[in-house]
Amino acid sequence: MKTVSSLLNEEWYHRYKTISKLNIRSSIYDVTNRCNLRCKGCFFFSSGEHEAAREEMDIRKWEDFIDGEMARGVNLAILIGGEPTLCLDRVEAFYKRLPTFCATNGLIKVQRDRFPDMMVGISLWGDEADEKTLRGKDTFSISSKHYAGDPHAYYLYTLTTKQIGKTERLVKKIRDAGLKVHMQLLSNDEGVDQFFWGEEQLKDIRDEMDQMLDYYPDTVISSKYYHRIITTGKMLDRPFGWNECPSVTEPLDRRSPGPKRLIGFIRWASDLKTMHRCCTSETRDCSTCKDGAAHMSWVMVNKRAHIRSERDLQNWIEVYEMFAKLYQFIPW
Repeated sequence: MKTVSSLLNEEWYHRYKTISKLNIRSSIYDVTNRCNLRCKGCFFFSSGEHEAAREEMDIRKWEDFIDGEMARGVNLAILIGGEPTLCLDRVEAFYKRLPTFCATNGLIKVQRDRFPDMMVGISLWGDEADEKTLRGKDTFSISSKHYAGDPHAYYLYTLTTKQIGKTERLVKKIRDAGLKVHMQLLSNDEGVDQFFWGEEQLKDIRDEMDQMLDYYPDTVISSKYYHRIITTGKMLDRPFGWNECPSVTEPLDRRSPGPKRLIGFIRWASDLKTMHRCCTSETRDCSTCKDGAAHMSWVMVNKRAHIRSERDLQNWIEVYEMFAKLYQFIPW
């Protein structure tokens, strides 16, 4: 019988034991329905989720709600929006109570005297040209000044078809700013022309992601197994999709039989009552979803399936470590 201890040497077993103690229980929160950008392909606005619930304005109700989330076992709050930095009092309510990750476009700086060690993920949608096309603004020129050298911030670099052959320049700029970077792929929810992925393009961008990890291991937080999964949509020959996704809101999940899933996961709207279907949106086609966190979670909840060879289990450990680093459960 294959077991974790029988498949791993001492070094890898130690790495496994470190992450096996974490017991991460996350949920996602729409902090606000507002944003200071309107990006082509942002699932929040393209799906109409910004109109799904009326924003709760009473900070005391936010505080009571967060206390309730902690009581049901949440130990990682992932804050999205709209743009969370537009409502820093709500962000602070989370931060004072439990480990908190804030996703931001970086245009408003999170002040470190108020949030000294909160992990901040800064969105970056390609290079300057892509950003102007998709977001109307070159955000990197602003966010890199706000967060240069910040040990608790990293870039979430969303790769587009136009980034093939160009990723190294941006990875270098991020490195030179003293920051880390994690890569995922644009899902192109609004069908912007020339931003659709083809099979050859996915193969090429995977090769490039692998190269960036090899060339800049102290800057890029990733794993080649993750690159393979995000570009092929397959894990252990199983295709990603509705019947596999682990990031479905638990009280709304009616799948039968149910797949391996995140325990207690809910994505809450900004009224603190409405629940969204999943970690992205109800209008997204699951078979074409390229959300990085959803694919990472897919690997993480399927540990047993990876206990079939030394390399498979090592792949699982690397993805879990990557997730834990991005949310500050273990150091870079």
